[in-house]
Amino acid sequence: MKVSDYILQRLREWEVDHVFAYAGDGINGLLAAWGRADDHPRFIQSRHEEMSAFQAVGYAKFSGKVGVCAATSGPGAIHLLNGLYDAKLDHVPVVALVGQTNRSAMGGSYQQEVDLQNLYKDVASEFCETAMVPEQLPNLIDRAIRTAYARRTVTAVIIPADVQELDYSPPTHAFKMVPSSMGLGRYAPIPDDADIERAADVLNAGDKVAVLIGQGARGARAEVEELADVLGAGVAKALLGKDVLPDDLPYVTGAIGLLGTRPSYELMQGCDTLLMIGSSFPYTQFMPELDQARGVQIDIDPHMIGLRYPFEVNLVGDAGETLRRLLPHLRRKKRRAWREKVEKDVARWWEVMQRRAAVDADPINPEYVVHALDGRLPDDAIVTADSGSAANWYARHLRLRGRMRGSLSGTLATMGPGVPYAIGAKFAHPERPAIALVGDGAMQMNGMMEMVTAAKYWRGWADPRLVVAVLNNHDLNQVTWEMRAMSGAPQFEESQHIPDLPYAEIAQRIGLEGVRVEKPEQVEAAWDRALTADRPFVIDFRTDPAVPPIPPHAELDQIQAAASAVLQGDSDRASVVKQGFKAKVQEMLPGSRHRADRPGAGGGDSAGE
Repeated sequence: MKVSDYILQRLREWEVDHVFAYAGDGINGLLAAWGRADDHPRFIQSRHEEMSAFQAVGYAKFSGKVGVCAATSGPGAIHLLNGLYDAKLDHVPVVALVGQTNRSAMGGSYQQEVDLQNLYKDVASEFCETAMVPEQLPNLIDRAIRTAYARRTVTAVIIPADVQELDYSPPTHAFKMVPSSMGLGRYAPIPDDADIERAADVLNAGDKVAVLIGQGARGARAEVEELADVLGAGVAKALLGKDVLPDDLPYVTGAIGLLGTRPSYELMQGCDTLLMIGSSFPYTQFMPELDQARGVQIDIDPHMIGLRYPFEVNLVGDAGETLRRLLPHLRRKKRRAWREKVEKDVARWWEVMQRRAAVDADPINPEYVVHALDGRLPDDAIVTADSGSAANWYARHLRLRGRMRGSLSGTLATMGPGVPYAIGAKFAHPERPAIALVGDGAMQMNGMMEMVTAAKYWRGWADPRLVVAVLNNHDLNQVTWEMRAMSGAPQFEESQHIPDLPYAEIAQRIGLEGVRVEKPEQVEAAWDRALTADRPFVIDFRTDPAVPPIPPHAELDQIQAAASAVLQGDSDRASVVKQGFKAKVQEMLPGSRHRADRPGAGGGDSAGE
């Protein structure tokens, strides 16, 4: 048995079923071992090492298991980095197996020699080691996997090419040998009883309780629902926690932050008590004023506790176990006015979303595209979104319910993971449909070539549905609007404009299905066709770049002034409304006529209305 054979055997013993990878001579020994192992664990070939890392992240996010990726020395190892940082910042367990030049060549400025220990010391700061002799295994593999799980982070094992080819010999019962063992013990840390009682005192004293949950609350859905009922609280969600609690619960205000909803903003502005569970949501300005609310935080990671807000009580513990101990100490709120206000705000928000989706655009309103998907989501759908304006519509228009899952690049907010996340999800759950919402920028950057990966593997999926919706507006739209809103700059064509591609036609040429949608009345039929297809499907939606991802907390006086300009016949200001505030103005004008009978329907002068 070679070292490379043993590495694959140890991965199998850890129940690793897939390794997302790309070939290169720095891992030739491992590739040969894969051939001897009858491709078990299965080698999943992407088109680029960065995509392998993203696929490993998507697999880990949706399976709950460690994601494993592999790449050759030098350029392959470098290419992995962006996906690995995505995993690290979103607290996802991923292990990277990376090749290196022969030991005899190290330090000799040899071809493809890169100082991987230094290169990886940040992204894999919890564990990054190089195998120099066979006896270091199985310890290196075991610790890499165990640390990735325990710390919810990235680890790396660097394996020089010549070490891969050595005969394997296990560590012995001898001096300076490090034997190892399998398995990861399960544990659920809980806070001290006195801290639980202090937290209960704070929550019981509040009249207007707001709860903010993140992905760390995923295993505590029932407990969060019970707590919200007892405290009469509204619940906002960080984007990584969008699928933690169903969006059809009347007190769930949806996403919070730059891509969030107005009810979540108002929840934080009006509360007197804040409970944050399993989230490292970074934007303090979307939380209550620093002297406004008393605060309690629950997080399993002591390094992430006490961040973002001056919390009065910090509870270090597993969300589910902590809430189960906290709930008996909570008193049911008899006055429900706060809850009633939250539920009214939520109901009104969804009405506004319906009306925004109904606003005419040229040619198609992107909000309508995603809003039309909302009611069509399969019960077991897995939804991914890319960074950019697509993330806005995912955050605000899609109601994840029941078993539905969803994710995006939450903290790194990198472009390009939408499609590879969905592919990773298909290997985690081949029996479930996956849907990726991506902008044309991300599709050109990464997504289009990863449809080649889908074309290679889809026949092995129990449910072949992988739907990629491209919001094609020829513009890097999120940055365009950020420049306008934050810098007061018009669109800079050279940086923002991107060429058109026949995305659906390309999909058809590689054996998949696709359709280009250029009219609003074609949107719903396209979704229906894609969601019943017998293979992966690309929908090329031609959307309007002039529909802005307006923050829900936009200053009301600015919007009202624009509305007043329309009523007074100020054509210059009316143009601003048409470009930037059309939907908001229609929402506010008393007695305004709104074409909501058919979303996306044409006709009428929008500025005149």
